[in-house]
Amino acid sequence: MVGCDSIQVYRGLEVLSGAATGVERERLEHRLVGFVDPAEEFSAGRFAELAHAEIDGLLDEGRRPIVVGGTGLYLRAALSQLDMRPPVPAGVREAVEREIEERGPEALHGELEPDVAATVHPNDRKRVARSLELQRAGLEAPTSSAGLWTERLRHPTLLVGLSMDRDELDRRIDARVEEMAAAGAGEEARRAAEAGASRTARSAIGFDGFLSGDLDAVKTAQRQYARRQLTWLRKMPGGTLIDRTKVDDHGVATQITERIS
Repeated sequence: MVGCDSIQVYRGLEVLSGAATGVERERLEHRLVGFVDPAEEFSAGRFAELAHAEIDGLLDEGRRPIVVGGTGLYLRAALSQLDMRPPVPAGVREAVEREIEERGPEALHGELEPDVAATVHPNDRKRVARSLELQRAGLEAPTSSAGLWTERLRHPTLLVGLSMDRDELDRRIDARVEEMAAAGAGEEARRAAEAGASRTARSAIGFDGFLSGDLDAVKTAQRQYARRQLTWLRKMPGGTLIDRTKVDDHGVATQITERIS
């Protein structure tokens, strides 16, 4: 399994990011999970290089890569050849980060060009910051993800998304947040913050909520993110959506393998 999650790449945030446990990794090999220090900035461009190498290497060995994750940009980076924007000057990045900390992402979202703002959710701190950095640096921010899924895929790929009844999904998210808190997500966030967690590490959904103990805020943020994911999955060209509301893991796996066959 090749991970495609922008937070699961960080070492020490396994509970907070929902990364595979040690037992799960013994059952199935996981790559690109838990290898980056939380104090380090990490980008989709760097991830793309690593993911391409992993996927190409597995295919060369005659193996079938299973690319899994919840970060849309990272999934696109792994499967296609993204047109990555260059890094912005450190001063611009630091100024945007300081302002987003003081004023919040929604306030800075209002400064984005209309065509860019239309593609970025006001509460998506990471994308708001990145788009505003590019804008202030005089670089063009991406306004669409069109064309990245079909003709521009690097290899023939079966794209599968999982959906669920919204009420049941919300219930599971709330229960999962409680389980994460009990398993030490708050302690993970505290250790990372004390060690100087980078902006990209702190962009983890629920990082600040677990840090302050506000589980209601974490649940709300997770539910909002899940809805954005479902919207994105339903619009994914060439993708197959499986409703797993009343289907267990084995049933989902069976449906996927049938489509591969």
